[in-house]
Amino acid sequence: MTVNTDFEPRWWTHGPSLLRVLSDLLAGELTLMRPGIVRRPPPWPPELDLMADLGADSLELLGLATAMEQVLGIGCIGEERVLANPRLGAWRDAAASGLDHGSGVINFRTSGSSGAPKACSHLLASLWQETGALAALFPGTRRIVALVPSHHIYGFLFTVLLPRALGLDPAATVDLRGASPGAVARQLAPGDLVVGFPDFWRAFAAVAGTLPAGVTGVSSTAPCPDEVARAAMDAGLARLVQVYGSSETAGVGWRDSPDEDYHLFPYWEVGEDGTQLERCGADGSRRSFALQDRLAWSAPGRFRPMGRIDHAVQVGGVNVFPGYVADVLRMHPQVADASVRAMRPDEGRRLKAFVVPRAGAPLEGSPEASALRAQLSAWMAERLPAPERPAAYSFGAALPRQASGKLSDWIIDAGA
Repeated sequence: MTVNTDFEPRWWTHGPSLLRVLSDLLAGELTLMRPGIVRRPPPWPPELDLMADLGADSLELLGLATAMEQVLGIGCIGEERVLANPRLGAWRDAAASGLDHGSGVINFRTSGSSGAPKACSHLLASLWQETGALAALFPGTRRIVALVPSHHIYGFLFTVLLPRALGLDPAATVDLRGASPGAVARQLAPGDLVVGFPDFWRAFAAVAGTLPAGVTGVSSTAPCPDEVARAAMDAGLARLVQVYGSSETAGVGWRDSPDEDYHLFPYWEVGEDGTQLERCGADGSRRSFALQDRLAWSAPGRFRPMGRIDHAVQVGGVNVFPGYVADVLRMHPQVADASVRAMRPDEGRRLKAFVVPRAGAPLEGSPEASALRAQLSAWMAERLPAPERPAAYSFGAALPRQASGKLSDWIIDAGA
């Protein structure tokens, strides 16, 4: 197989690909603007009207246009081009024109330990370098089956850039996010590369049935438990490739067996102190990245992630570690699981906790909820100084997660 890596692709010239990226991006931004409101899921048709069909007002349109400019690294979209014409097709055309004269940088938004979105900037040339390494892992691919959003780095690499590196028609990417795992299985064909995530593979393994020969899966966004990877393979996948990385670093390594270590991608080198990775660009440039996890190295270029490195946030001028606070909460006999984050700016300046009680989540506002809140507050007061104690507690049957399986932020309950 010849991997096409001689140039950076003008990926936006394929209208449906750009439309898919824009749909995912704008849908994500609207969700942040109005949490809890059910909106039309993407992909969206070009004739969709952001105001008439989605209910976006003028301030939201301004925010959406700003997000589009920031994420795509363009700055030539004027008010007369998008704010005065809220149809998605017009925004696609304006974005394409902007990308023709863009910066060659794309920004992927992610939530850090505080839940506040941050931008992770990547040169398109660096992403294309990674895509070449990925393409070499998937010879014989005939079609990309997308189950992840395309405006996040994982989805962008695998469903927008990878088809071009493999020499596929961009139309060979099919979006099946709206289908159940069983329906996805029934629509697969030989040579398909299914771009999924751990929770999808868990459900898929139970309902896959008989798969065509030569179907490959890939998993990222969160660690894939070994038992899930084995179950997916037993369901009939030819391979399940796990990609390790983050929005900050992009892809770092890969493996296709849960019993193996990860292989470091060839453009990475380990820093002298072992706490950083250095990326060697195609142009000879070098850039250092702080590791997001503790990595255990079994040999040069072979590693296993050993858990997240907790990032400190400041509360009252004191560095505190939300991961540690969550560990203390889990020690309480009535707590099955917990997640701790810094409050959003509109919520306050303390920590907040989401707790999964062992006895089931009490109704908000009930005497049981108030009693559990008081018990947890007293427990934490005995063990942690004031800056480390959560000032608000929310309860539920499971921790809040994104569709990818990553932990997500939550809105503090009125009685928290």
